[in-house]
Amino acid sequence: MIGQPLSIRDLHKTYPGNAHPVFDGFALEVEAGSLCALVGVSGVGKTTLLNCVAGLDHWEAGTIAVGGEPVPEGAEARSLYRRRRVGLAFQQPHLLPEFTVRENLRMPLLIDGGEAEGAETWIAQLLSTVGLGDLGERLPSQLSGGQAARAGLARALVRRPALWLLDEPTGNLDPATAEEVFGFLLSLHAELRPTTLLVTHNPGLAGRCMRTLRLG
Repeated sequence: MIGQPLSIRDLHKTYPGNAHPVFDGFALEVEAGSLCALVGVSGVGKTTLLNCVAGLDHWEAGTIAVGGEPVPEGAEARSLYRRRRVGLAFQQPHLLPEFTVRENLRMPLLIDGGEAEGAETWIAQLLSTVGLGDLGERLPSQLSGGQAARAGLARALVRRPALWLLDEPTGNLDPATAEEVFGFLLSLHAELRPTTLLVTHNPGLAGRCMRTLRLG
């Protein structure tokens, strides 16, 4: 299991110019390796919560800790925290168009200063788990929407992060394709057990997670 416990305590967050806070003493404990769905109406703060946990957004008070260590202050420290602890996947996978699928997965490892021993085997394993074992040399433009979404999920795990933060990763897919991609998502989670927060508007998918948290 690569996941670590996530602890959010007394979180306060208000956007400048807004009269009402997004979070006013919000608290959440997520067990290591858990898969937690975040649901609720648009604008209730689901993506904001992911951004705070990822260190992409700031908050006024409270603590967010991963494995007992608080999310650090400062842009450089938070960037390092994301590289070491966080894997992010979004509604749009944002694959680099000029690189193959395999190269897209390799890129985060290169950014870290070089590929570790066994990296190619690990990348091949991830691609196989999401059903892309034979498509590693394709460009993103040669993938279907579902295939691109699966590549994005795999890329978010290539560094073996403690946290897997997923913001509507199936939101732009038709129901059948969303179901297919979610099946691969569950396979990845079962194999690696990252601590996962999944934002979704799909109650059927949320119901298949280990836990569902409704915001708002």
